[in-house]
Amino acid sequence: MKIAIVTDSTSDLQSRAAEMGVEIVPLYVNFKGKIHKDWVEITPSDIFEGVKAGAGMPSTSQPSPTDFKLAYERALQKADHVLSIHISSKLSGTVQSAQLASQEFPGKVTIFDTQAASMGIGMMVERAKELLDQGADLGQVLVELERIRADHTVRFTLATLDYLKKNGRIGGAQALLGSLLGIKPILTLKDGRVEAAGRARGEKKALAEMVEALKSWAAGRQKIRIYYLYNAEESDLAAFKAAVQAAGLPLEERLTTSIGGVISTHTGPGVYGFYAYSL
Repeated sequence: MKIAIVTDSTSDLQSRAAEMGVEIVPLYVNFKGKIHKDWVEITPSDIFEGVKAGAGMPSTSQPSPTDFKLAYERALQKADHVLSIHISSKLSGTVQSAQLASQEFPGKVTIFDTQAASMGIGMMVERAKELLDQGADLGQVLVELERIRADHTVRFTLATLDYLKKNGRIGGAQALLGSLLGIKPILTLKDGRVEAAGRARGEKKALAEMVEALKSWAAGRQKIRIYYLYNAEESDLAAFKAAVQAAGLPLEERLTTSIGGVISTHTGPGVYGFYAYSL
């Protein structure tokens, strides 16, 4: 059985999708009175510069069931089955739209909720593609995706909690509000929701705390794949990657990607961090 992979734009895989043969269904950013396709019609800098200039805070919306129906029709012209891998259902209604669309194709579409975002989705899409190329069947791929979903690590820091707060995605990071003068928040995702993972005074300490979190998680693991995500300055990302590499962990660096407009709408600027899982 030939299996095609469909994902959504919050996987931040635009640089790799064509190469992998993966179809991406865009979410939408609502900004300045217009609706823009994520990655296609709007960039994070468009958002941040617009907000800084006085525009209202952007919002986001999921793809429609029709968007997914069209994607599944295209995929099923070339394959027997679709594996549809998406952003956490605790953060977006994307999974629900995909499920509604899948009802049009009984037995031909499997939806997988990653309980992740950005490179957390991206790493699972990449792993699924790798296994399918090696001859794995759908059941084997799903077992591996469930393993990664249950056992991975993620940390990221950002410049402000304002975007998370105003877009209602702040979750367990609520406790950090009101205490951020000179403090860098460190966040994670737990059970598909954004949660506080720590706070540090200044950039260097935040970087060091994230590296320590990775080292603690990595203890006893023999091979770790790491994925970097950012919309921060390249210099901040470079300093973080250098610190991670200096930690002496058994890392295989897979992909470094900027995050798109939808994820940036919720995080705001100054983001960098990682997702990692072990083989």
